[in-house]
Amino acid sequence: MAMIDHSTEAAPPPETRAMRLRNFWADYRQSWVAVAALIVIAALLLGSFFSPFWVPQNPYDLAGLDWLDAFLPPGTVGSGGYAHLLGTDNAGRDMLSAILYGLRTSFLIGLTAGVLALAIGITVGLTAAYFGGRIEALLMRVVDLQLSMPAILLALVMVAMLGQGIAQIIFALVVAQYAYFARTTHGAASVERRKDYIEAARSTPLPTSRIMFKHLLPNVLPPLIVVATVQVASAISLEATLSFLGVGLPLTEPSLGTLISNGFKYIHAGRYWLSIYPGIFLMITVVAINLVGDQVRKVLDPRNSR
Repeated sequence: MAMIDHSTEAAPPPETRAMRLRNFWADYRQSWVAVAALIVIAALLLGSFFSPFWVPQNPYDLAGLDWLDAFLPPGTVGSGGYAHLLGTDNAGRDMLSAILYGLRTSFLIGLTAGVLALAIGITVGLTAAYFGGRIEALLMRVVDLQLSMPAILLALVMVAMLGQGIAQIIFALVVAQYAYFARTTHGAASVERRKDYIEAARSTPLPTSRIMFKHLLPNVLPPLIVVATVQVASAISLEATLSFLGVGLPLTEPSLGTLISNGFKYIHAGRYWLSIYPGIFLMITVVAINLVGDQVRKVLDPRNSR
């Protein structure tokens, strides 16, 4: 009778992308705070991007504003027949509408600047780690020099040179933030660069760009995802800071920083809602993004893997 060899066990099936996503979500939802933060971000994103379809007023359409509605306290019914839940400002703008329009601009700037800074930082970091030598020394010295300067100072210099506007703010934020992605990419890629699978790929006639972005990049993405969430929150904060200082977006563009700045001079007159409510929305947005980023860091940390 033939003997059956049980010494060799069947290898487990390879993990698919769907399985990885399910495992990621199972680990992520272990923190109810992070889940709540994700829900808050989703609600703010949907509420702000679709705000033109449901808010009672376009706060930046001067023809639709009524100066008699200026400085109405929260909950007051205005001349339009609807309640201003968060009050109105000195021009009769509905504060809830203005805040949501400002949030839409903040998300647009933060996400666009984050994606562009990520793309540039990945390219710089991978190039430095892959080629090494003088190229690595030159690129990383430039990155280190930039990281030695505060991001707000660099953004102020760039805005002073370029002027006001959404495109100018995005460019300034990209210049101020790409170095964080470049440094993170370089650190992770330098470790992966010495591994056998990269050496094996280099021994084949594959083009350099394919090795860098097809083989090397996927293995350095986890720390970059964490940095990206933090930098999006940082970009939103920087844009609000620049607009608060009067060097960011012009008055014709909705911005939480501009709303806070305009209402700040009235806060001692008892009109707290002009700056307090935009500040609360800004704080909730930044804190929620940071909470999501912190949980993503914990989930992607290999030391916490199951």
